[in-house]
Amino acid sequence: MDFTFSPQHAALRRMLRDFCQQELRPRAAQVDHTGQPDREILRWMGELGLFGVPFSQEYGGAGAGEIGYCILMEELNRVCPSTAAIIGAHIGIAAMSLYLDGSPALKRKYLPDLCAGRAIGAFGLTEPNAGSDAAAIQLRATLEGDAYFLDGQKMWITNGPIADLVMVLAVTDPALGAHGGATVFVVETNTAGFSAGKPEKKMGLHGSPTSVLNFDDVRVPKENVLGQVGLGFVTFMKTLDIGRVSLGAATLGGAEAALQASLRWVKARSQFGRPIANMQSIQFMLADMATEIEALRSLVYRTAWLVDTDRPFVKEAGMCKLLGSETASRCIDRALQIHGALGVSREFHIERGWRDARIGEIFEGTNEIQRIVIASELLQEIGVRIRP
Repeated sequence: MDFTFSPQHAALRRMLRDFCQQELRPRAAQVDHTGQPDREILRWMGELGLFGVPFSQEYGGAGAGEIGYCILMEELNRVCPSTAAIIGAHIGIAAMSLYLDGSPALKRKYLPDLCAGRAIGAFGLTEPNAGSDAAAIQLRATLEGDAYFLDGQKMWITNGPIADLVMVLAVTDPALGAHGGATVFVVETNTAGFSAGKPEKKMGLHGSPTSVLNFDDVRVPKENVLGQVGLGFVTFMKTLDIGRVSLGAATLGGAEAALQASLRWVKARSQFGRPIANMQSIQFMLADMATEIEALRSLVYRTAWLVDTDRPFVKEAGMCKLLGSETASRCIDRALQIHGALGVSREFHIERGWRDARIGEIFEGTNEIQRIVIASELLQEIGVRIRP
């Protein structure tokens, strides 16, 4: 693979870098402080076409593919992880599941609004008793005539309080469970019986609203089945595989921000009569950060290329999420150490970055799950199948 970005992707990065630095960065601290997404920024992003970066122009997208989407997530997460989380849930798992498995009619109906930011999407998988064990979902969908009726609850749903559309995994045949008995539905949140709980008070990503979703006899027409009845688990799993690539790109942006902040600080800060940049202990931390970041960059964009060229990528996607989230955590932790007491001050962005980075090791499949996925793919390559 030639790792040189196309002129179109390079232009996209320049535009995004300017937008993020000039418009998003000055608002990031306020978004974190208030715990509210910046609606004006989201509206601008919709007008710029950023809600549809990877999707085909047929549905109003930018046609920039997974590489373009990774550029978007990297640049957003460099300056405002909360906004990146909103966009990531909207594009990478909500709209992506529709794009992958939606019928032509469903795509025509919903994707243009999702790509333009006129509608916000969410992805409903996790439940009180189903997290890493996603197959344990209990939300039930019962067919009555020409519609399904959904009853149950989802939790920890990013964009839950602000979503207009939710892609919901529900049990349609309890006897089969995840293996042929779960189906995805596109649910409009203004439907009677649907409600979102209050936003969770989280350690990080304060400006990314997360909540419980309640379904009380919510009517969903049969036409809103996403993919095939009974094969919803397959749709959600392949959506999450792609989502892990862009999540890796987001963690790359966070790690880069930590390194750049550290480089500026070691140049300006002096101790014992000399700049701390001259101290070998500081130099080693910077060297480790830079090396890990470059390794992650290569992995993320090679994997995005695999996605865009229809090559197998499940193992590499798990690696993106695993390496990316742990690299970001290490880099921001080193940056905090380099900044000393200033690093833990809430007046400075290092503290916010440290809080925001930690969830990367948990959501969209914990890192323990990623290790299982990677090992399973490796062993299958040599003819060994892991038994559950």
